[in-house]
Amino acid sequence: MLRYLIQGLRMTGQFFITELRAIIKDAGVLLLFVVAIVAYSIIYSTAYSNEVLREMPVAVVDHDNSALSRQYSRMVDASEQLDVVKKVMSMHEAKQSFYAGEVRGVVLIPADFEKDIFKGIQTSVSIYGDASYFLVYKQTLSGASFATGTLSAGVEVNKLLADGDHMEQALNQRDPLSIKTYKLYNPSSGYGSFLMPGLILIILQQTLLIGIGMIGGTRKERFSNHYQLPKDLQKGQIAPIIFGKVGAYMSIYLMDSVFALILIHYWFGFPDKANMLDVFTLLIPFLLAVSFLGLAISVLFKRREHSLMFLLFLSPAVLFLSGLSWPATEIPSFLYSLAHVFPSTLMIPAYLRIRTMGVGLSDVSFELLFMMGQVVVYFVLAYVAFRYSLSRIKKS
Repeated sequence: MLRYLIQGLRMTGQFFITELRAIIKDAGVLLLFVVAIVAYSIIYSTAYSNEVLREMPVAVVDHDNSALSRQYSRMVDASEQLDVVKKVMSMHEAKQSFYAGEVRGVVLIPADFEKDIFKGIQTSVSIYGDASYFLVYKQTLSGASFATGTLSAGVEVNKLLADGDHMEQALNQRDPLSIKTYKLYNPSSGYGSFLMPGLILIILQQTLLIGIGMIGGTRKERFSNHYQLPKDLQKGQIAPIIFGKVGAYMSIYLMDSVFALILIHYWFGFPDKANMLDVFTLLIPFLLAVSFLGLAISVLFKRREHSLMFLLFLSPAVLFLSGLSWPATEIPSFLYSLAHVFPSTLMIPAYLRIRTMGVGLSDVSFELLFMMGQVVVYFVLAYVAFRYSLSRIKKS
C-alpha cells in the first residue's frame, strides 16, 4: 500500500512539473494565466475608479428668468450630480445641444415659475434625461430632484416664518417625518466597489477554463487527436495525473488571487471587512472545482482555438447569470439553476458576503458545501474523461 502511495505521489510530482513547463512554453496560455489577470484587474478597476458619475453636463431652459428661477438653476449647478454647462432660451437649442452630445440632460423652468410659487400655486419643473443610459438618467434625475426638493423646502419654511412660526417649528412642520439613510457595506455607493470584486472572480474562472482547454486542444493537435497520456498508463494511475495538473494550475492561480483579491482591493480601496483566512478557505474549493471542470471539458476540444471560441462565447452568459448585473432573484429559475454548473454562480455571493459584509464561514456554509460537492463531481467527470482518452490511446 505504501509503495503505491509513494508511486502515486511521484507521478503527481512528475505531471505537476510537466504541466508547469507546458504552461511556461505556451505563450498564449501564459498570457491568459498571468498577463490577462494582471491587465484585466488593473484596467477594469481603473475604469471604475471614479465609483459614481458626477458633474453630468446639463442645459437649463429658463422661460421665467426671475430671481427664484436663477436661484434654482444655481442649486442644480451646485449639486454633486449635475453641472450646468449651458443656459439656453428655447427647447430647440437644448435639443441641438443634446443631440450633439454637449449635454446629457435638460432642465426646463416654465414661465411664471416665481409668480406661481409666491401665489401658492403648484408649479412644475420638467427634467429631460437620456434613459437609454440608465446611470446617466439616474444621476440627472437625482440631481434635479435634490435641487427641487431643497428649493421647495426653503420656500415652505420661509412662508411658515412669515406666518409667525419659529424656525424650529417651521422646520418640524415642513419635515414632520425625517428619514435617516445608512449605506451599508458600500458607503460611497460606488459602482466599482459593487462590480469589481465579483467580476475579478469571473475573470479568474474564465481565464483558467480557457487556458486548460487550450492546453488540451494543443496536445490533441500534436498527438493524433488524443490527450497526451502515456500508453503504458494504468487506470489506477489517472488520478495522480489529474492531481499533478491541477496542482500546477492551483500554484499559479493562488498567486494570481493574491494579486487580484488582495493587492487590487488595497490599491483601489474596495470595501474589505473580511478575515483573509476565510476568503482563502472559500477560494480553494472554488479554484479546485474550476480546475477539475476545465480538465473534464478540455478533452472535447480538438484544436486550441475551439476552447477559446466556446468559452468566450459562454463568458457573457456567466456574467449575466451570476447575479452581478441583475439580481439573481429576478432571473428565471431554470436559467439560474443552469448557471450553477459554473462555480462562480455561488462563489460570488458567498465571497461578497465575506469580503464586504464581514460574515464568517458559517454564514456561507451552503455555498461552501455546494462548491465542495462540485469539486467531487468535476473530479469524477475529469477522471471519466481521462479514462476514455486512455482507452482511445490503447486502441490506436
